[in-house]
Amino acid sequence: MAGKKLPALNSSSMSDISFLLLTFFLMVSSINTDQGIQRRLPPPADPNQKPPEIHKRNTFTVLVNMNDNLLINGEIGDINALKDRAKEFLGNPTNSPELPEKTTVDIPLLGKTQVSKGVISLQNDRGTSYDMYIKVQNELTAAVNELRDELSREKFSRKYVDCNDAQREAIDKAIPVAISEAEPKNIGGQKTGGTK
Repeated sequence: MAGKKLPALNSSSMSDISFLLLTFFLMVSSINTDQGIQRRLPPPADPNQKPPEIHKRNTFTVLVNMNDNLLINGEIGDINALKDRAKEFLGNPTNSPELPEKTTVDIPLLGKTQVSKGVISLQNDRGTSYDMYIKVQNELTAAVNELRDELSREKFSRKYVDCNDAQREAIDKAIPVAISEAEPKNIGGQKTGGTK
């Protein structure tokens, strides 16, 4: 007596089910994306041109050590105060002799405008965390963006992002991104101390 043949499962649709499950998980899963800094690099410097002399009052120094501590102009600093301090430095609203000099520039759409000679000098330790590096960059960029927004509202009665290209170009000339970043080096953990 011959054995009865057992019916086999139809496995032709298993690949379809696998594909649908894979698609489902790809659609509902979150994938971490890289963080970065959106900033246009300045054009390369002319090697034949002598770099301008920068006076001490025109420099705002920010150091970040290997422990992610800040030193702002030689004082222990706090990341939460960095934006406001950078804004005050770049804007110099009271024309303080302790803050950057200003030069008068004739800018299309704005006329004669006082432009700060201030430069923010940023130095990181090689051991600085990427998270702290991004936080410092964000605070410094926010300081420039807020100054641009304030000038835009004053001159054009609108936010900087709502301006046309010519207006944004004029604002950019009045408030340039003056952040000079040195190559990371070993600053050490004991020099800056302070709070994150």
